[in-house]
Amino acid sequence: MPFAALPTHTYDAEPIPESARAEIDAMLQSGDLFRYTSQEASPVALLEREFAQTIGVRYALAVSSCSAALFLSLKALALPRDARVLIPAFTFAAVPSAVLHADCLPILCEVGDNYRIDLADFEARLNGDIRAVIISHMRGHTSDMDAIMALCDARSVPVIEDAAHSLGATWHGRNIGTIGRFGCYSFQSYKLLNAGEGGIMVTDDADLLARAVIMSGAYEHNWVKHIAHGDNALQAAFAHWQNRLPLYNLRLNNLSAALIRSQLAEIPRRVRDGRAGHDHVAALLRQSPWLNVPAPLPPEERAPDSIQFNLVGMDDEDALAFSDAAARRGVKLQIFGHSRDNARAFWNWNFIPGDVPDLPRTRAMLSRACDTRLPARLTREQQETIAGAILAAARDVMDPAQAYGT
Repeated sequence: MPFAALPTHTYDAEPIPESARAEIDAMLQSGDLFRYTSQEASPVALLEREFAQTIGVRYALAVSSCSAALFLSLKALALPRDARVLIPAFTFAAVPSAVLHADCLPILCEVGDNYRIDLADFEARLNGDIRAVIISHMRGHTSDMDAIMALCDARSVPVIEDAAHSLGATWHGRNIGTIGRFGCYSFQSYKLLNAGEGGIMVTDDADLLARAVIMSGAYEHNWVKHIAHGDNALQAAFAHWQNRLPLYNLRLNNLSAALIRSQLAEIPRRVRDGRAGHDHVAALLRQSPWLNVPAPLPPEERAPDSIQFNLVGMDDEDALAFSDAAARRGVKLQIFGHSRDNARAFWNWNFIPGDVPDLPRTRAMLSRACDTRLPARLTREQQETIAGAILAAARDVMDPAQAYGT
């Protein structure tokens, strides 16, 4: 039976709340978009303060992207040139790119079919040459942070959390992004908070924050606008690093900050609705013998805006046929290892020096791992339409007699 196509707006980003309009209109009238020209606290400074309070950390620095936050985190750690930085092989190309931009070398480790770091391979690669670790909670899937932090702390290796997909997710009740030395979040349109572009980094370390602020572009003494009353540790750190660090000019502007601030109050609702929608669709997909949705780890509470699942018993031809069948029913999905030039497939990162690493577990996972958007604002009917289209696409390929009733 034919399936009605989903509305074209189903996969759109969340709309910007009406509450942002007055502040944005005022800025458009004044033209005051630069964070350091305001005499009072700028929208960017207010965002940093409010975000830090929301996430439960001491400091936050808003920047131009999550990639910029990752880069500044590495630079703030003062790693030597060509330092080895261990990252998961399942991440977005921006992560190894940030490592290279920071004059370091990315070292990739295996990821299992539950999209989380293979701890045995991670530990084997965490040798004396590794100077830092970036943990990408890819698509909001949290690796075992207890084990990772124990391994890294025992070796005094700093951990940076790439939490681009994980705002609102928790591990043992603690916000993802607050466990390592730095946490980095994204405000790109398809993330929980939408400014089109933008990012923010968080830390509890005054010295690291001071280094990152100056390098982000706080020239001359603009860093004074980052100091809360009575924060003597931060003031001393800024005074120490003044004129000693390069300026990379990766600042966020006031207009983007106003867009983000208006959405902070929406975080609990978006997390609640996104999790409920994801879990409902996951339960439906698990009814199929050809689809596997990995379960979360016990300490993890996710904040998903997409769903990932693995194809079971399908070869490459079947997988491509499945993707085409879903598209005919209005569900746009990608198979990470089959989508041409996919920026999440490590063998496409030809900018990394050396040969493509041999990572068979990750390669096998990516060849069968599917991904589709599942925004929090979808209705239950839309969620079930998406699930139904995916289930029917699997039947088309694996059981055509049932699919077509012949």
